[in-house]
Amino acid sequence: MAFSDRTRQSLAPSFLYTTPSSARTLPGIPLPKMVSSNTSLPSDLSPKRIVVPSPSEPGKIEMYSPAFYAACTFGGILSCGLTHTAVTPLDLVKCNMQIDPAKYKSISSGFGVLLKEQGMRGFFRGWVPTLLGYSAQGACKFGFYEFFKKYYSDLAGPENAAKYKTLIYLAGSASAELIADIALCPMEAVKVRVQTQPGFASGLSDGFPKFVRSEGALGYYLNLLVAGIFIEGYTRDLFLFGDAKFHTQ
Repeated sequence: MAFSDRTRQSLAPSFLYTTPSSARTLPGIPLPKMVSSNTSLPSDLSPKRIVVPSPSEPGKIEMYSPAFYAACTFGGILSCGLTHTAVTPLDLVKCNMQIDPAKYKSISSGFGVLLKEQGMRGFFRGWVPTLLGYSAQGACKFGFYEFFKKYYSDLAGPENAAKYKTLIYLAGSASAELIADIALCPMEAVKVRVQTQPGFASGLSDGFPKFVRSEGALGYYLNLLVAGIFIEGYTRDLFLFGDAKFHTQ
């Protein structure tokens, strides 16, 4: 059955082929020229040039900014200084078991010996150098690790930084721990003397100058190599696996 052009037009809704009343030409006003789908938009109207700013997030710290490094440093102080100070009694027994294993035969008997000889106050002997020393170590460890990680990544370039990320993280942790051990050793040396040599000193205030007089300034770093060997490995694994876990979450 044949349909006329008029009949075909009537089968479709009128709004598909009629001009809306708002777009009809008024006397003396030309109809605006429509932009076809093939016409390219000016560069300033191109969608790829339109940038929508993200909403501001109060309290957000920009990566690798001074505030970021300060936050890492403060986090290191809290995580290392406070935790090591909290376990001072256990560390005290451990050090004495290493110095005099015949007297301090086990952890339980070691606590008994300390309680009998020094009372409850003896459990926290040497807590001040512990707090200061490990706070300094934590600050350097966490703060400088992020610094060296970015520094070595920038030196390697984007391609090599992605390719050798594990080696860069290892180098960053080793560099940070070296500085952290240098900051820790003076306080650690005084702490061990106070905890394991009765009568040497009552704490940091008299133990620090007494140590300098007996060992010299360089005496603080006699065990730097030993500390570096053992703590370097621990720090390397700590940061390496910590970063790996963080990036896979």
